[in-house]
Amino acid sequence: MSMPDKLLALYENSQVLVAAYDDFDRLRYANRSFRETFFLEPDEEPFWHALMRRNFEAGRGTVIRASDFDEWLTATLSRRGKIGFRAFETDLVGGRWLWMTEAVDSDGWMLCIASDITALKASSRTLRQDRDFAMKAAYTDDLTGVNNRRYAMARIEDMLASPKADPLAGCVAMLDLDNFKYINDRYGHRAGDFILKDFAKRIQEQVRRADCFGRVGGEEFILVFPTTSISEAELIVERMLGLIRISRPLPEDPDFHYSFSAGLAAATHGDTASDLCAKADRALYAAKMAGRNCIVLEKDLATDALRRRGSD
Repeated sequence: MSMPDKLLALYENSQVLVAAYDDFDRLRYANRSFRETFFLEPDEEPFWHALMRRNFEAGRGTVIRASDFDEWLTATLSRRGKIGFRAFETDLVGGRWLWMTEAVDSDGWMLCIASDITALKASSRTLRQDRDFAMKAAYTDDLTGVNNRRYAMARIEDMLASPKADPLAGCVAMLDLDNFKYINDRYGHRAGDFILKDFAKRIQEQVRRADCFGRVGGEEFILVFPTTSISEAELIVERMLGLIRISRPLPEDPDFHYSFSAGLAAATHGDTASDLCAKADRALYAAKMAGRNCIVLEKDLATDALRRRGSD
């Protein structure tokens, strides 16, 4: 038996739960313990969100302390796989507790390994769970459930600290909903909050495993694209812009639609997180001045300035 085959055999018969998800968050491998715990057939390869939804609706698997699954999913996806490694506790319907680790490689694949820790003292588990909930709350936007500014800035700092070559260090996009004050004035703040949540949910669904999406404040949001060229990031934001343009989030006004403007900047050598956000903010302002509902790249602002200087 070859070493890979031996390793798979050991995994298959282990009491430890082992699973691997690809960069689209689709299950590609799960050993017997994992399949039994999360009610999977031997040949199933569901997406993670589909597996979680199925078990939630069946009242089994991971305990999800939320009445609205979609709101929980939006919040959870905003952090899932955004850092190279994390470890946490989770409890299962029926009383079992797991200690789970998630390791993500540079291609976005995730290895999940979990051990049963049900035998640990319940009071200790509860204290640790309270700590985990508090940490999650500290990085979560209360209204939309996506990441907040603090979490997004930490991911930018991680990106800038990466040893990758400068041209692929990454990009940041600042997004701002267009004419949002008018929307609030005409439809009311309740409708405004609903639109913010609609926007956050639709954008989060398009965010790749390694990218980060968060709300900065008000109607302004941020996207972090590690190891991504500005042309690739522009295509991603353009697709998001198209999806928002066709959204009709208000049942009481089926003709209502909205849009956003975006400023996109690439990291350069020596940038701090604040520097990079400031560059994206300048591009966002230019997008607003250009008529909104569009994307402006910060590098184009510099090119335009040079052209004007050359014509003087």
